[in-house]
Amino acid sequence: MDVTDRQSILDARDGIVEKRINILVCNAGAGLMGPLEVQSLNSMRHILEVNLLGTIQTIQAFLPQMKAQSQGRILVTGSTGGLHGLPFNEVYCASKFAIEGACESLAILLKHFNIHVSLIECGPVNTDFLVNLQKTELGDTSLQQVDTHTQRLYEKYLQHCRSVFQNAAQDTEDIVKVFLDAIQSPSPAFRYFTSTTGPPVTQLKVTEPDESYIGAMSNIIFSTEEQ
Repeated sequence: MDVTDRQSILDARDGIVEKRINILVCNAGAGLMGPLEVQSLNSMRHILEVNLLGTIQTIQAFLPQMKAQSQGRILVTGSTGGLHGLPFNEVYCASKFAIEGACESLAILLKHFNIHVSLIECGPVNTDFLVNLQKTELGDTSLQQVDTHTQRLYEKYLQHCRSVFQNAAQDTEDIVKVFLDAIQSPSPAFRYFTSTTGPPVTQLKVTEPDESYIGAMSNIIFSTEEQ
């Protein structure tokens, strides 16, 4: 199913033999990494079409039947990038922040239809997402239009990413277990975190003054790099 093609979504919906939808999982996603100055409008639009509009129009297509049966669960793959900003991922984070708002809004409404909405908040995961990631490489000629300080910070960020994926990336089996917990729970939560590394940073954002949080995130990502 192509979530950017409404007809593809409708064909998938209409192809369900039982005509009963107990569980809807929205897992499509795409990434865009690099200095904002070099991102094309088409690249940015694609991220929003997949991550935001693709998810929304998938839910939109299946929702009438779920409402009619007054039962169901909607699971959406979220991201820690939808809870706190990540440098050089501005458009990706914007799409995931928007998903948080859309799902929270739906959760409040759909409670009246006995439909539970859950966000599965993932950090780095070893999946094909990395293959589909649109990433500006260090040798890309587009970086010539970016100032040298930003280039140095981007190189530092890529080093940080490699370290995170080497040391903290989860396997898909770990993520599936969290999805199953949400599906099997008699009273599913709105948010599930697949890793313990996410919530403390999110908590810092809520409890600390803005500058403390921004400074802490900068230190985590850029380490000893000049601020």
